[in-house]
Amino acid sequence: MSLYVMLSTLSESGRKVLRGRPGWIRKVNADVQRMGARVVAQYAVLGPYDFVTIIEAPDNATISRVSVELGARGGVQGMTMAAIPLDEFIERLEGGSGRQGKKKRA
Repeated sequence: MSLYVMLSTLSESGRKVLRGRPGWIRKVNADVQRMGARVVAQYAVLGPYDFVTIIEAPDNATISRVSVELGARGGVQGMTMAAIPLDEFIERLEGGSGRQGKKKRA
């Protein structure tokens, strides 16, 4: 399983739905689960985005489907990025150090 970060902004119609039915967000999260992914964490935020959602999915194809399906509904526009946990990122960098930057001499 891989982690993905989805930054999303509500459209005008999405804001109207949310104002009238705040629980709508949980329904959308259940839909994400039915598409084969899982919402790990979700935050309402201030700034250019309305929500930051951490999603776990088995592969890029699954998260692509989630992104397209949610965007096609018209209530939200999003940007999805792959995420690497910090400890894993550091471990990969440390494990790779010494191999990069060295050139073979002919």
